[in-house]
Amino acid sequence: MKKILLIGKLNSVVKETNQFLSRFFHVQLCSENAGVLEGMMKIVNPDLVVISLIGAYDIDTSIFYMLSSQYGQTPVLTIGTKEESSNFFKYYEDGQFENLIRPVEHTTIMQAVCRRLNLDENQVKKEAAEEKKEQSGKKRILVVDDNGTALRTMKAMLEDYYEVALAISGAQAMTSIGKKRPDLILLDYEMPVCDGRMTLEMIRADEEMKDIPVVFLTAINDRANIEAVIKLKPAGYFLKPPIKDKLLAEIEKILQSREK
Repeated sequence: MKKILLIGKLNSVVKETNQFLSRFFHVQLCSENAGVLEGMMKIVNPDLVVISLIGAYDIDTSIFYMLSSQYGQTPVLTIGTKEESSNFFKYYEDGQFENLIRPVEHTTIMQAVCRRLNLDENQVKKEAAEEKKEQSGKKRILVVDDNGTALRTMKAMLEDYYEVALAISGAQAMTSIGKKRPDLILLDYEMPVCDGRMTLEMIRADEEMKDIPVVFLTAINDRANIEAVIKLKPAGYFLKPPIKDKLLAEIEKILQSREK
């Protein structure tokens, strides 16, 4: 499946667009913040970027400059009214950017995505059905870490065994959980702004998320830090970088215990 980075505020339109596109592509949600986008472009390396222009008056316009100057080979599809897209007309001139005028049907979005990626729509649907069948038995793991290298390493470690979702912050983790509930969360304890403890508290405060097992990953190996981690009563914890075999064994043990 091709990879799509979907940028926009988490409103009903973006949720519906994400839900639809996720049937045929690997979709990663991203906020309309230039700093977050820069990190996600490196982590996800998307084949296509889709931007929802709803609320375009407060969209960080520097994301358009970044995409055109640093990622000129990555096609971009924006979805917005003529008024919403008018602020970005200059970026549509060289062909990298294309705008769909909303309201727009999902079938039109699908056609535009396939056109931008030079794909046959029927073939995309066939391959998506085959992959969905192949992954239907896989558990979903959400890995949360502000370090892009750590995320890529964890994904490579887990993707042969599980469906892996990535989040670069606690806030993005909450968005990802809302999008599709994971069976287990691997959560970095040391993150800026919203650290692992705060993220765990948000998860446990939500009635629909509170029972998801959380395993902490920590890079600090001292007694005070380990005691602080254990005090939060996670499903488990590992020192970074974790040993693959031990991590996989612990994940499987936790998932099996949840099925009993």
